[in-house]
Amino acid sequence: MASGILVHPDARIGKDFAPAPDSVIDEDVVIGDGVTLGSFVHICAEAVLGDGCVVGDHVTIAAGAKLGPRCLIADLAVVGKRPRLAPTSTAKPGELKPLVLGEGCSVGSHTVLMAGSVFGPGCVVGDNAGVRERCTIGDGAVIGRGVTVENDTRIGARTKIQSGAYVTAYVVIEEDCFIAPMVVTTNDNYMGRTAERFKHLKGCTIRRGARVGGGAHILPGIEIGAEAFVATGAVVTRDVPAGKLVMGAPARVVRDVPPEQLLDNG
Repeated sequence: MASGILVHPDARIGKDFAPAPDSVIDEDVVIGDGVTLGSFVHICAEAVLGDGCVVGDHVTIAAGAKLGPRCLIADLAVVGKRPRLAPTSTAKPGELKPLVLGEGCSVGSHTVLMAGSVFGPGCVVGDNAGVRERCTIGDGAVIGRGVTVENDTRIGARTKIQSGAYVTAYVVIEEDCFIAPMVVTTNDNYMGRTAERFKHLKGCTIRRGARVGGGAHILPGIEIGAEAFVATGAVVTRDVPAGKLVMGAPARVVRDVPPEQLLDNG
């Protein structure tokens, strides 16, 4: 073991463990074979790191978090943080399950992933991103640099969300979607005023294969149909039919998405 590392006697450490100095491993932690830790890492009680995980410097793996084999956690990330909710928060209270990262996930520097969310295998989360509690992220999804994903959101497999996008609470984005940089989704037409809003909070639904261009804004409760295309800068105030291209503010249907651009014809 490297000098200065503190390992609780109840932790279970696999073979070929390679820690840098000045890390702390709490009770009932399980570390698989061939795991590498940077300096000043804190692995909290009951966390699990699968075989071949690589953890950078100054990382916190929160209590109970479960990392599958070969996950890569960059410097200064916080994985499995417990939320502290304001009294007026719309997030659902109650006990949260620990965070789960599937095999081969990559988490960027300064990223914060909250407890209660589940990431499928092969997900990539960019630097400075944040994913709140009770989110489900499908296999191979990409969450870009500086993206915020709020609570109780579902993102489908292979969907890509580019830098700086904001995904509000209670959004559903299905498989194979593309969300360009700086897209904004919303869920509250009352913008925080009066208790009436709690009965109407609803994020958008973006169906399989849809694409949303840079800087577009999507209003609460909107459905964007499968394979639809929302142009850059559009303001989407009504549902978008499947396979249609919309643009403008407010967005209007312009034409069909060309057949060669559809997933099944690609």
